[in-house]
Amino acid sequence: MKYEKSCGAVVYRDQNGERFYLVELMQKGYFSMCKGHVEEGESERQTAEREIFEETGLSVEFIEGFRESIEYRPCADCMKTVVFFLAHANSIDVTIQEEEVREIRWLPIEEAAETLTFDSDRGILQKAERYLKERGIRSQQVFERRVNMEKIKGVNLGNW
Repeated sequence: MKYEKSCGAVVYRDQNGERFYLVELMQKGYFSMCKGHVEEGESERQTAEREIFEETGLSVEFIEGFRESIEYRPCADCMKTVVFFLAHANSIDVTIQEEEVREIRWLPIEEAAETLTFDSDRGILQKAERYLKERGIRSQQVFERRVNMEKIKGVNLGNW
């Protein structure tokens, strides 16, 4: 049996008090979230960050404490594990990786859940939404944490 591992994230942003989630229409015709294969020497989070940037051009801030995984068989002789983190997008401007991604949409939770092709992805999305709601996390908190890190480290972490 062959084993594969991919990592990615539920990517979101807040606008006018409403949360929007990033959903990708893949070239293969299904809707999913950012994810991809782990490359040699990468940590799970490094893989997620790289895949998000490659597929969307976005830089993100990871929300601590959220890590969920799913397992499935993409074919009879293969077992695949996908690890998802939760990440806040620092911008809404995307650059699509056309080799893999056909379209990117920012959708509210209900529409994002309806749009995703696979039940396993919907489950991860719903867990992420619950995680954010339970902790009352909003974009302003992520922004304030970023500004504080810049002050502490004395560096500019990039444009908001």
